[in-house]
Amino acid sequence: MALKATIYKAELSIADMDRNYYETHQLTLARHPSETDERMMVRLVAFAIHANEALSFTKGLFDVEEPDLWHKDLTGAIELSIQVGQPDEKVILKACGRSEHVYVYSYAATSHIWWKGLANKVERCKNLTVVDLDAAATEQLAAMAQRTMQLQCTIQDGQIWLTDGATTVEIAREVLKSER
Repeated sequence: MALKATIYKAELSIADMDRNYYETHQLTLARHPSETDERMMVRLVAFAIHANEALSFTKGLFDVEEPDLWHKDLTGAIELSIQVGQPDEKVILKACGRSEHVYVYSYAATSHIWWKGLANKVERCKNLTVVDLDAAATEQLAAMAQRTMQLQCTIQDGQIWLTDGATTVEIAREVLKSER
């Protein structure tokens, strides 16, 4: 018998002063049996950074053809594709060919090693942005994961804070590659 996803519910209030975006989203996250709490929370942070009414979680780990999040226009074209973790070159190149904008959020302590081996292979991708999130911060996010969550995310001057009311985590990010 195949293992099923664990369902998490999150009420995420976003105050993004950099984009003048202020909304509360009721989110349902399906956590794949092989996914860690840390990875799921990084998906949630990626949602907060890019939040809009059309951004949605995909089948992700359940379907290797889909990114973790995407924003499709009314014709079904992918405007924004977001991958979490350390995808390989083929996954990134395919996403760049199918999407207007591609973001990759890496978060492990080994991200710089992964990026060093990949950087020259994806340099030609003009629509690719790669961001490394601080590994210590994402480990703290994992501790915040609950089946039902009420979270507030504040983004100001490029800084990100996520709180559940008891714990606040500042998530530093380093842009390894930006769109040209």
